[in-house]
Amino acid sequence: MAMKIRLARGGSKKRPHYAIVASDSRMPRDGRFIEKLGTYDPLLAKDNENRIRMNLERVQYWLGQGAQPTDRVARFLEAAGVLAKTERLNPKRAVPGKQMAERAKKKAARAEAAAAE
Repeated sequence: MAMKIRLARGGSKKRPHYAIVASDSRMPRDGRFIEKLGTYDPLLAKDNENRIRMNLERVQYWLGQGAQPTDRVARFLEAAGVLAKTERLNPKRAVPGKQMAERAKKKAARAEAAAAE
């Protein structure tokens, strides 16, 4: 059974509240889970101690059983010191989108035309 440690969304529209759960990866996001490991409330301030609450002993147990954390949960675990920090590579991060590239091209053409005068 492929296990995941992931977020299950709760709360009403525009008022999200997440449970950190251990579940079978084949189950729906908000569906059946095996164990609730903690909570995440994104509406609280980043320095608030209640923003992310986890039972780290149970999280380590599930990691030992082969459960894979999702990207967001992995970041939480890295901040808590449970997982080693990993370098994330996003090569397209600094590349501008289509519209911004077109604007930059037009701006360069105008600057070139002004320099030629």
